[in-house]
Amino acid sequence: MKKKRIYVIMTLVLLLAVGAAAIIYVSKSPFDTKKSPVSNTVREGAAEKMTKVDGEKLVPDTAEPKGIKIAIDPGHQGPHVDMSAQEENAPGSGVMKQKATSGTTGTYTGLGEYELNLNVALKVRDRLEQLGYEVIMAREDNDTAVSNKERALMANEAGADACVRIHANGSESPSSEGALCLVMSQDNPYVGHLYGESSRLAEAVLSSYCEATGFSNQGIQANDTMTGLNWSEIPVMILEMGFMTNEHDDTMMADAAFQEKMADGIVAGIENYFAQ
Repeated sequence: MKKKRIYVIMTLVLLLAVGAAAIIYVSKSPFDTKKSPVSNTVREGAAEKMTKVDGEKLVPDTAEPKGIKIAIDPGHQGPHVDMSAQEENAPGSGVMKQKATSGTTGTYTGLGEYELNLNVALKVRDRLEQLGYEVIMAREDNDTAVSNKERALMANEAGADACVRIHANGSESPSSEGALCLVMSQDNPYVGHLYGESSRLAEAVLSSYCEATGFSNQGIQANDTMTGLNWSEIPVMILEMGFMTNEHDDTMMADAAFQEKMADGIVAGIENYFAQ
């Protein structure tokens, strides 16, 4: 009887020891999720640092204002908007040009340049605003009748620090590809004094854009016939994002996911310009 009692006690002690060991093992299991100080911070502050959009999507709150105004000009507008009237190509030049056109069209995708320009520009706007920039948009839809001269004056009057005009290219040769920028020449009688800063802005944006997209960098070209450049009072450039007459460029630029990369590259270039 005494031996039996001792056996029962030993059995209970053994079971308790095994249970305690199991609890310790589970609490230290390598399969348990490890919580670093960083992840704790993210979990605790996420609700305060995120904003709901349309009741569902979470996006970062806008950063503190940078005190920088950037004008973004999505080139052209829908073909249903009549922009056939004339306007002066430069202040006091006497040279008249059509106010604006609807741009080119994707040879392989059928996407209108005016649509592509706006799609990318709106993504650029959203990113810049989240970074703390104040953004002036020349247009935010495809129905706005705003001429090239009016776009430049809008940026001037808003007190923008710089203007990035977003376009896409076209060529008679389907082999023409890659991105390039247009600025005024140093000899431009109206805005030649803006050449230095405009070129620096163009170089920053073009370099970052090509790095983000993988498009070839076709460099910066001088052009004194662009109304939107000739009426500017601030550093300004035209980014030709790619050739819509080239199968590779056209197909890539029409892809919504790729447009995110395009916008990332443009914003990175603007950031680099102002950081300098």
